Amino acid sequence: MTRYNVLIADDHPLARDAIRSLLADDSAFRVIGEAVDGLDAVRLCQELHPDLVLMDINMPGQSGLDATKQIKKMYPDIKVVILSVSDDVADLFHAVQFGAQGYLMKNLEPDDWLNYLHALLDEEATVSREIAGRMFHRFRSESDTHPEEPNPDVLTPREREILLHVASGHTNRQIAEHLVIAENTVKNHIKNILDKLTLDNRVQLASYAVRHGLLRD
Repeated sequence: MTRYNVLIADDHPLARDAIRSLLADDSAFRVIGEAVDGLDAVRLCQELHPDLVLMDINMPGQSGLDATKQIKKMYPDIKVVILSVSDDVADLFHAVQFGAQGYLMKNLEPDDWLNYLHALLDEEATVSREIAGRMFHRFRSESDTHPEEPNPDVLTPREREILLHVASGHTNRQIAEHLVIAENTVKNHIKNILDKLTLDNRVQLASYAVRHGLLRD
């Protein structure tokens, strides 16, 4: 079984203790360091090179977002998940903009935390249905798209179908079961979609689907 080295970055000692205790229940995770602010997180990434950083969004000094941007520039292979008490979609988009692979709300149930982290590290990161819906309702009135982005027409009908599933928060396994195809086929489709749209991860795919009006009520 693959074991992932984790760095926790949060300015509150009780929050760090809670996260450490949560991860201790899953043998796939090993906490190798704790940072008290963004600058400390960057320094420890340089020293420890973790597989995953759990990064509080609001910390004194250098924020979690700024630290994420710096870490991803230096070590693009390190995965960063932003932690927040807010379900504000703007925070999610800022996290993606700064290079994060995921976004977790601190008040989620422990099982949801662990399932999300496993999905992300297995390259099946999902955006919850609730978050996807909030993104849609916030941005559906905006008709302007990023001019540098490829048009959805570059996708095949099957790729568009899979894109909608991803944007709705479905895992690769769920997509495979729904479409009656192999899970590896789904992974290959998603890789092709990311390449065609010049995107990096599934959160960005959900954002793209919202901007281009591909999601429906």
